[in-house]
Amino acid sequence: MVDFTILFAPLLNDPMNRSFGYSRVSTSKQLSDSQIALLNSAGCNEIFVEVKSGTKRNRTELDRLLHRLREGDTILVVKLDRLSRSMQDLLSIAREIEEKGAHLRSLQDPLIDTTSPNGKLVFGIFAVLTEYERNIIRVRTLDGLASARARGQRLGRQEALNQKQKDRVIKLRSDGQSLRELARRFGVSKTTIARYVRIADSP
Repeated sequence: MVDFTILFAPLLNDPMNRSFGYSRVSTSKQLSDSQIALLNSAGCNEIFVEVKSGTKRNRTELDRLLHRLREGDTILVVKLDRLSRSMQDLLSIAREIEEKGAHLRSLQDPLIDTTSPNGKLVFGIFAVLTEYERNIIRVRTLDGLASARARGQRLGRQEALNQKQKDRVIKLRSDGQSLRELARRFGVSKTTIARYVRIADSP
């Protein structure tokens, strides 16, 4: 007789909805013990520990965690800034979690719990405010550029050499000095010297 308990043991032992903890510290000198203790107390099935700045998106443990997520799972963090220090990045991560049908909960930020309607509403408000802030910055930037042009300011990267120096470069180059010599003399790259010479030679 076939023992179906043995055949289906992996399915029986694998809970439907899992809780994954995510702990992060910026440097190896910092300790994540307190975060891990709190996440264990919250009943996490597994905890991913990261040692990296929260401003960097390419985080190995976070990527592993997101890859493991299934529908109904929950990611727990002690504080929201452990997941990311950038609101835009945080919203991007939250969207990825939501697309997998999973949830996000912060132990010390009670409003951040996407298992509840209120928590989802909070993230929706964050997304609206972040988009509004981006639009404000974009408008201010465009207004600033327009104002600078109206005042006659030249925009863009500053030239490596002024016009007098460029004229001198062209003269010395016509006298036979090499690009290397000119680059060393004026403290710029050979590419810069070659560009000025090319512009001068063009009709």
